[in-house]
Order: sequence, then structure tokens, then C-alpha cells
Amino acid sequence: MRPVVTLELLATPAEVSRVRRALGPLGIDVQLCASELVTNVIRHVGEGVPVTVRVWRDEGGRVRLGVTDPDPRALPVLVAAAGAEAESGRGLALLDAPAVRWGVEQEAGRKTVWGELFTEADAGTDTGTPKTPERPGRRRRSAGALGHSSARS
Repeated sequence: MRPVVTLELLATPAEVSRVRRALGPLGIDVQLCASELVTNVIRHVGEGVPVTVRVWRDEGGRVRLGVTDPDPRALPVLVAAAGAEAESGRGLALLDAPAVRWGVEQEAGRKTVWGELFTEADAGTDTGTPKTPERPGRRRRSAGALGHSSARS
């Protein structure tokens, strides 16, 4: 399956804004998750490193977002609770909240942090009843949806 969006960029604050603008049509949750993942690359891998942002959509409306960077060792950690005064520690919580599931794929010389979400356009049915997706397989080994290899999910 080919991505519907592929952005290749250097991890800088200006590029975070570009990512948000480019992903606007996919909804606020996709924008927020992508910008947080790119910001995590800036903070934990380094400013100016090459990053690839890819977005896929399946027939059911689920969106898979992947942010690839060149450091397979800098793994994301979901912090249990960041205090109200903390300046960091919420990035993965912002991915975790709207994501059906998320994880990390490690390869030689790179890693991809990914998340699967429903977009706002997919949130309701014809009857106006919002979908309440179950959150299967989170943080457990499972086959990746949309035909991708598994990682920690």
C-alpha cells in the first residue's frame, strides 16, 4: 500500500509547522500526533536530522502515521504522568490518547514511531453516532494493521 502523504524534511521547529499544514486535511488528531513525533525527534535525536513522515489510509477510514528518524536507539517512552509544571513528558501521551494503537519499528540505522487513528471525518456514522474504537493490542506484540510489520504496539 502506498502512502497518501510522504514528507521528507529536516527536524526543525519550522518544519513542525509545515507538517501540521500538510496534514491539515487529515484532521487535528493526525496533525497533533505528527507534530509531537517530529518534535520528539528534535528533542531526543537532534535538530536538523532527516525525518520522513508518511501517512496511509485503509478502506475502513483508519489512518496510519509513521515518523522515521535515523536513530534506532532513541526509543520513545510513555511517561505515566507529567506534572502540571513539567515542560516535557506529554508527547507520547498526546499520541496515545487518540491512537487506536501505536508502536515502534526498528531497523538497521533507523526507527519508525507509528500510530493508527480514526480521523474526524471517520468519527461518525450516517446515524450521527460516533464510533468508539476499541484499542486492541496496545503495547503488546501484534501484527501491524494496514499490512505493516509488527513492532511494539
